[in-house]
Formats: sequence, C-alpha cells, structure tokens
Amino acid sequence: MKITEIWFTADHIYGRDEEGKEYRQSLLWYPKLRDASDEERNAYTFGLGGIHWRGLDEDISFESFAYEDSEPSAMQRFFLTHKEINMAEFARLVGINPTLLRNYVNGFKKPSAEREQEILACIHKLGREMMATCF
Repeated sequence: MKITEIWFTADHIYGRDEEGKEYRQSLLWYPKLRDASDEERNAYTFGLGGIHWRGLDEDISFESFAYEDSEPSAMQRFFLTHKEINMAEFARLVGINPTLLRNYVNGFKKPSAEREQEILACIHKLGREMMATCF
C-alpha cells in the first residue's frame, strides 16, 4: 500500500492510497505533528516507504495507516495526553515492569483485558486521591 495524499484535522491525520481507500490515525501517536502549525504539517515529502517531515524530524510509514490500533485505547490515551505522569513510578504502583507499561502505551505490546483493567483501575484510584487532596 502506498499513501498518495494526506490531510489533517485537529485530532487525526488522514491518508488516501492509490486505490482511493481512506485511512486515519490519531495524532496522539505523533505529538510533533499534533503540535505543529499548518505550515509545518504541509512541509512533507513522500518516500519509498512513508512520509517524512524534515523540519519536525517525524516519519510515518505507509503501512502504519493500515494498523488495527489507529486509535489509542483509553489507557494509552491517558498516558499519551498526560506526559507529566512518571510512567516508571506509575508502573511500580500497579506492580508491573516499567518497560512493559511503556510497551503497552506505545503499542508495541497489547495488554490482556484483565491487565488493562488493572491499569485503568489504578488510574481511577490515582484520580480520586488527587481530587481528595484538592478539596
């Protein structure tokens, strides 16, 4: 598959391949593009295997447009939007290896449904504790 056209919305990058099929990916996966100006976003080149933004030092492979997880899960979304959370310390709080949690968040590994619920429960618990200290 080769993407021949791209465009952006506030939260997504869209691509159309040579057969006219449209794809979309969340910009949460690409923070440099998410935070870029329209001018920076439009300064790209197509390569043999993907799209490159030299000024942003960002690359997106053509094949990534066809990935099943183009939208982050609730757990991934939490960590991708809250960079202030120390992932290593949070992993210790949950009782899992920090590298494993990073792999879950970045999509390199997929947690079981039970493991993802454990992580989400800990996120909710942390939120309740933070709310309790504010009021």
